[in-house]
Amino acid sequence: MKEICNINDLVEGKGRRFIIDDTEIAIYLVKGKIYALSNICPHQHSAIIHDGFIEDEFVVCPAHGWKFRLEDGKKENGCKGLISYPVTTHNDKVFIEIIKIKYEW
Repeated sequence: MKEICNINDLVEGKGRRFIIDDTEIAIYLVKGKIYALSNICPHQHSAIIHDGFIEDEFVVCPAHGWKFRLEDGKKENGCKGLISYPVTTHNDKVFIEIIKIKYEW
C-alpha cells in the first residue's frame, strides 16, 4: 500500500489527480467513502477522469460523458471501464494499492 494523501486533502464530490509510481490515479470522496480509479479515459487515453463529475454512484468523463462506477470502475452496462484500486485509511491518511494492469484497447 502506498500513502497518497491526507483525508483532509479531499473535497466531498470532487476528484483529485495523483501520480504514484508513474500511474495516473483519480481519487474521490463521495458520501464519506474514498474511491480510487485510473485517471486515464479509455476513449482517448487522456488523464482527465479526476475532472469528471459525480452522478449517483458514477463518475462521468468530462470530455465524452462515459460513466464509470465509483465502486469498481465498470461502465454503466457492466463492461470493462477503468481500473479500480483498493483504498484504506489509517490515522487520517489515505493509502492505495497500485495494481499494474495493462489494458489492450
